[in-house]
Amino acid sequence: MTDMFDIDPRLLEISKQAEKDAAARFAELGEIEEYNGAKVLKAFIDNRVSETCMKGTTGYGYGDPGRDTLDAVYAQALGGEDAVVRHNFVNGTHALSTALFGVLRTGDTMLSLTGSPYDTMEEVIGIRGEAGRGSLTDFGIKYEQVELLESGLTDLKAIAENAAGKKVGYIQRSRGYSLRPSFTVDVIGEMIKAARTANPEIIIIVDNCYGEFVEKREPLAVGADLIVGSLIKNSGGGIASTGGYICGRKDLVALCADRLACIGVGKEVGCTLGQSREMFMGFFFAPTVVSAALKTSVFACSLFERLGFETFPKSTEKRTDIIASICLGDEQRLTAFCRGIQKGSPVDSFVTPEAWDMPGYDSRVIMAAGAFTMGASIELSADAPIREPFAVWLQGGITYPTGKLGILSAAQELLNEGLITLG
Repeated sequence: MTDMFDIDPRLLEISKQAEKDAAARFAELGEIEEYNGAKVLKAFIDNRVSETCMKGTTGYGYGDPGRDTLDAVYAQALGGEDAVVRHNFVNGTHALSTALFGVLRTGDTMLSLTGSPYDTMEEVIGIRGEAGRGSLTDFGIKYEQVELLESGLTDLKAIAENAAGKKVGYIQRSRGYSLRPSFTVDVIGEMIKAARTANPEIIIIVDNCYGEFVEKREPLAVGADLIVGSLIKNSGGGIASTGGYICGRKDLVALCADRLACIGVGKEVGCTLGQSREMFMGFFFAPTVVSAALKTSVFACSLFERLGFETFPKSTEKRTDIIASICLGDEQRLTAFCRGIQKGSPVDSFVTPEAWDMPGYDSRVIMAAGAFTMGASIELSADAPIREPFAVWLQGGITYPTGKLGILSAAQELLNEGLITLG
C-alpha cells in the first residue's frame, strides 16, 4: 500500500525494522484488546441493550431507556457502581469540572497528587486566569499539590504527609504537556493507598482521559472513587461525535449529575437527541480502536527512535495511555512533523496547521488533526505548545494501517525539508 504514497524507500526499510522491534508489544496489545472487548460485550448483554435503546428522545428526556442503559453499560465495563454518560459534556475538561464542582464545597481543599494539572484545568481550579469568573478558588475551595519527584514519578511519602484534612485527591493519569511518565493503574493504586493511610475518607477523582481500555483494569479497580473522561477520546471509539462520562461511586455520581443538570432532577432528565446509537457503537468499538491507536503510537516511537529522537515512553515500555511524546529539538522540526501528520490525514489533508493562541492554554499551540470529528484525539493527531523542549504529543489512530501511514508522512516531511538524514 505504501507504493500509493511518495515515501522514500530508505524510510520504508527503516519502518520495517521498527515494526519488527514492536512485534512483542503488538502481541501484548492484542491480548488486552481481546480481554477488554469481552468485558464490554458482557456489559452490553447483561444490561439488555436493545434496538429501543438506540432511539433518541427530545425535550426533558424523561424515561429515556437508551440514556439509562448506556450509564449502566459504562458502569459495569469500567468497574463502577453508576455512571453519567452525556453528549452535552462539551469536552473532558467540562466533565472534570462538573465532577469537582459536584463533590467539593466551600472550605474544602483539593489536593493534586500528581503535580501540576493539565493546562485547561488551571483556570477551572483558579490557579491561572482572571478572578471572579467562577473558578473553584472563587467559591472558597482551596487547592494544593504534591510535586512530582525529579524523575517524574510520584512522591508517595509526600502524598501521605499532605493528604490529612483534604476532601479530594486528584490524579491525572496522562502526562499532559509534560515528559513525565503516564501513571499505570498499579501506580495509581499506590498513590491512593498512600493518601488513605493519612486520610481514609479522602475522595479520589482520576482524570482518566486517554487511558480507557489501555490496560485490563481501570482506576476504580484500585480504589478510585470517580473516573472521568471524554467520548471523543478512547471511550467513544472514534464514532461518538461529542460527550463525556463520570463513573464510580453511586452517591458521588448523583452529586455530579445534579451539578450537570440541576438539584432535584440529576440523572432523570436530559434528552439524547439521536446521539445514543453513536455512543453505544463507539463504546462497543472502543477496545479495538484503542488497540489500533496504541499500535500506531508504539510504531511511531520505534520509528523515531531509529531516526535518532528520544521518545516518551520508549517503544518497548508498557503503555497506560495512548499518548506518546517525541522530542524533536526545535520549532522547525516540530511544525514540520505536524504538517506531515496533517498531510497523511483522511480529512483536510490539504491544509497547513499553524500555531495559535488556543483558549485555555498559556502558550501558542499547534495542532494537526485531519479528523472526522473535530478535536477527536482518538483519531491520529499531533499537537504541542510552542515552547521548550519542542516535543510533539502524538495520539490516536482509529486503524493501524492508516495510522502507520500518517506517521510515515510526518517522517517524510522532515526528510523533505532536510531536517533528518538517512544513512
